[in-house]
Amino acid sequence: MRWSLVGFVLRRVRSSLRQLLWSHLLTAGIMAMTLFVFGGFMLLETNLQKLLKGWGDQIQITAYLSNDMAADDVRDLIQRVQAMAEVERVRHTSQEQAWRDFQAALGTQSGLLDGLPREVLPASIDISLRPSYRDGPTVEPLAERLNKENGIASVEYPQEWIERLGLIVLVLEWIKWILAGVLFIATFFIVGSTIKLAVLARQDEVEIMQLIGASEELIQAPFVIEGMIQGLAGGALAIAGLGVAYALLQSEVAKMAGLFAPLDELRFLNLTSLGLLLGTGWLLGAVGSLVSLRRFLRTWHASSARA
Repeated sequence: MRWSLVGFVLRRVRSSLRQLLWSHLLTAGIMAMTLFVFGGFMLLETNLQKLLKGWGDQIQITAYLSNDMAADDVRDLIQRVQAMAEVERVRHTSQEQAWRDFQAALGTQSGLLDGLPREVLPASIDISLRPSYRDGPTVEPLAERLNKENGIASVEYPQEWIERLGLIVLVLEWIKWILAGVLFIATFFIVGSTIKLAVLARQDEVEIMQLIGASEELIQAPFVIEGMIQGLAGGALAIAGLGVAYALLQSEVAKMAGLFAPLDELRFLNLTSLGLLLGTGWLLGAVGSLVSLRRFLRTWHASSARA
């Protein structure tokens, strides 16, 4: 396409944006809402993954020791456990320390422990796992091996939580893509309707361009560029809305520090995700405009030929 034709296309785009401003703004706003919902799920998924990773870091196996173990036997056991490939670190809690921790946890109600023998709370070792071993198929065999170690009376670990840890993120990801697909299809038709209005508003101009032999690409180019602009504007508005929502949620997360302790602060979308939102808006506007325009012009030509 020659530079003179590029200038012509850009002038037509500018003229259309001015004449059908509210129609373009409405389409951009609808696309923004679609991309905002999609970006909201991306933001939720990003922070939920961070939250679950923090909770996963806290997952550990607790092995309770026999009360008759000697100090040397305890040290040998800790060394054997620490040498296991799945184990990241081991922390020993003596009976005395377990008693003090339980008293501290009860606070003002610690008097309830008066008269109880300290042997009620056995010594234990807390076993933290390496990140690549924090799943059910790995933890269960490790727990069985620990149960066979001399000096270990019982082993506890959150099996159900470990097995379902990633399920929440997986479900959220599926919901994100299914909902995004439904919203994108709806937006696709809305963009198409806007393009039809733009073509009808410039019907005389399109007919004149066809009569003087203008190519289909030249006729379609202004409408496709308008769709791209709508998509980019919708993406930018969606990112701005997500930024506002992010700022408002920061303070709410801080108030729930107990439940969301691993999530010290919300994480905003990275540059790749932001680029994905803008690119999705751009592509949605361009493809929606092109497909709808070609279908409309084909129908228009057929009706004109019959007339």
